[in-house]
Amino acid sequence: MNFRDHARAQAEACARLGSPYTARLLRLLADHLRPGHIVADRLLDWPSDRLDPDAVALRLTGALHYLVLTRQAAILARFYTRDDIPDAQLWRSLDAVLRLNADAILPVLDHAPQTNEVARSAVFIAAGHWLTAAFGLPLVLTELGSCAGLNLLWDRYALQIGDQSFGPEEAAITLAPEWYGPLPPSASPVIRARAGVDRNPLDPVTDKDRLQSYIWPDQPDRMERQAAALDLAAEMRAPIHKGCAVAWLSDRLSRPQPQACHMVYHSLFWQYLDSAQQREIIDAMARARLQSDEPLAHVAMEADDEGPGARVTLTLWPQGAEIALGRADFHGAWIDWQAPDPQAWTEVLR
Repeated sequence: MNFRDHARAQAEACARLGSPYTARLLRLLADHLRPGHIVADRLLDWPSDRLDPDAVALRLTGALHYLVLTRQAAILARFYTRDDIPDAQLWRSLDAVLRLNADAILPVLDHAPQTNEVARSAVFIAAGHWLTAAFGLPLVLTELGSCAGLNLLWDRYALQIGDQSFGPEEAAITLAPEWYGPLPPSASPVIRARAGVDRNPLDPVTDKDRLQSYIWPDQPDRMERQAAALDLAAEMRAPIHKGCAVAWLSDRLSRPQPQACHMVYHSLFWQYLDSAQQREIIDAMARARLQSDEPLAHVAMEADDEGPGARVTLTLWPQGAEIALGRADFHGAWIDWQAPDPQAWTEVLR
């Protein structure tokens, strides 16, 4: 695979996920980008085996959106998200920005996209209710790949399914995905503590434009929802530690959480780890559960080869038993919830 093929494949994914404008940008880049300037050379020379894992196309579209949001690319901002601009005219603007704004684009290409999509919290709300119904204990939250911590605050959001609401009455945000399958249990979680880790955490205030730049510009509802979540994150300041998730989690799990269920979770994070790091995280959870009688739950919302969307699983220790919770859209637009009745698992889990 080369960058052009990668950009075309990502364009198809963006179109399926409801961003025709991002798809259009990527198709233009795939068709017209030529070597000869520093940004083009960087993209076209990207190692072929790293294009997908590094999400290079999304790094670039994030950089372009950031330039528009921060008013550094007036030549592109005039045409941004408009569908009445001919491809040739839009490409000339794109090409000019890539050449003139290389100093701003190249640093963004060095970092993985940090979408921090808050609608994924619908999955964690449902999982939190499931764990509460199963164990009847407060939850300790540990998120891997927290970014700005928006999904560390899922208990402050409401999940609306038909006429049923799960979450606080005065929720900061109400998430209403298309819901398939049984409802989550009605048991309301109580959060005892929360913390997260990220290799490059972002601040909800000073990095707000950067965080917003990874939301596709023709999806204003997502932009508005994330802005509200960033305001809440700025107010609550959940602790997010900078560092390696493997080492930080091992240290955190070494301290038992008495009379609580420890919920370790992540979304679209696993792909950024190599197989050895993934194994170390799993081993750390297995070791920690042997040191305590309290339940330890691992909730993962991650891409696989099956589709559509991401697979959602729950692994409970010490058994290491994996429970399929269903599937979810990458941006939380729909959830196919297939979790079993937690009461049926109570005796096994305890």
